[in-house]
Amino acid sequence: MSSPAPDAAPRLLDLLRQHVRLLHYSIRTEEAYVHWVRAFIRYHGLRHPSELAGPDIQAFLTWLANERDVAPGTHRQALSALLFLYQKVLRQPVPWIDDIGRPRSQRRLPVVLSAAELQPLLAALDAMPLHRQQAPYGLLGRLLYGTGLRLLEALRLRVKDIDFDRRAIVVREGKGFKDRVVMVPGAREAPLREQLERARAVWQADRAEGVGGVLLPQALARKYPRAAESWTWHWVFPHSQLSVDPRSGLRRRHHLLEMNFQRAFRRAVQQAGIHKAASPHTLRHSFATHLLQSGYDIRTVQELLGHADVSTTMIYTHVLRLGGGAVRSPLDAMTQPAMPPGAPADARPQAPADAARYPGVRPPATVRPAREPAAAYGAARRTRGGEALATPCPPPPPSARSARAMPFRATPSSTAAAASAS
Repeated sequence: MSSPAPDAAPRLLDLLRQHVRLLHYSIRTEEAYVHWVRAFIRYHGLRHPSELAGPDIQAFLTWLANERDVAPGTHRQALSALLFLYQKVLRQPVPWIDDIGRPRSQRRLPVVLSAAELQPLLAALDAMPLHRQQAPYGLLGRLLYGTGLRLLEALRLRVKDIDFDRRAIVVREGKGFKDRVVMVPGAREAPLREQLERARAVWQADRAEGVGGVLLPQALARKYPRAAESWTWHWVFPHSQLSVDPRSGLRRRHHLLEMNFQRAFRRAVQQAGIHKAASPHTLRHSFATHLLQSGYDIRTVQELLGHADVSTTMIYTHVLRLGGGAVRSPLDAMTQPAMPPGAPADARPQAPADAARYPGVRPPATVRPAREPAAAYGAARRTRGGEALATPCPPPPPSARSARAMPFRATPSSTAAAASAS
């Protein structure tokens, strides 16, 4: 009797997925790593990565930078995927890791929309019909701007995460698997309750049709078998159609997709006449910048945004400055109208009109000229009965005049003090 054939060895990409899930990386990281490993294998003519080494990786990264002209962030992502493949999956030493060049990171200023630009943009999102997505785009856009949530954080909100009594929204497993609490905008409380009623109607229809529950994080589905079908864990912004889970293969209700809102946001930007490279993440940038303009401290904004390091939040302080760091161009001084004859010497030109364009931004501090010491020994003005009187001050005593005019002479004590200080 023949023995059963041994199971076939898992494919390389399946091993890669297993190791990514073993370390609890996100589904986006898994998709990115699989993409770059597959591209690396195809670039070298379908050769197995175990047959390749450092120079082959260097050649692939050079091709990405020169031929494909990828951004530095994309370059680093591809390198991280290949290092993960060799170190975690293939278990091969990488002595050539120091010989591979790494692109320098580039810090770019975020795009920020003003209040005058946000109003027509949000109005254009409000005007878009619901159709079948069961989620008003205007409410989602105002939630992003009013709370500083990332788009995926807002789409993953569940019913249990909104606390109207405390006017708080709990963000679960945000970027870096961190939780935080943000505010519920008072102006959006009623529309948010209406959205929950629409989501409840979707949930009731799923229960009537026997549709499987929503996706639960980690092993909660085994620990609480009926939690996935409860109203507590349902999405605040559910999708209108059912979808197949890419990992489990189950057909269930997913939340609204990112591409749906991104497509609607691009149309709204065009309709509002905004000529900036704005995306849904721009609403988060505008939230942080406008909070700093209103006088909130940088630490508060850091906690609301969920940044691990305050240096990441400090990027918004550069946006607060007007053009050139609030420095007036010398060309503006040349275009100032000429001073009329007989005007006082200390007459100053009018403040620039930037205060109307940038509300809440304080103008740059000006240096006040030093006062002449004549006021100390000059005429002191005082009033009596509403009439101004000029009372001459007595001149300083001769000792004071001689002391001020006396030159400095070195003494033994001063010489010793200077020597000890040096």
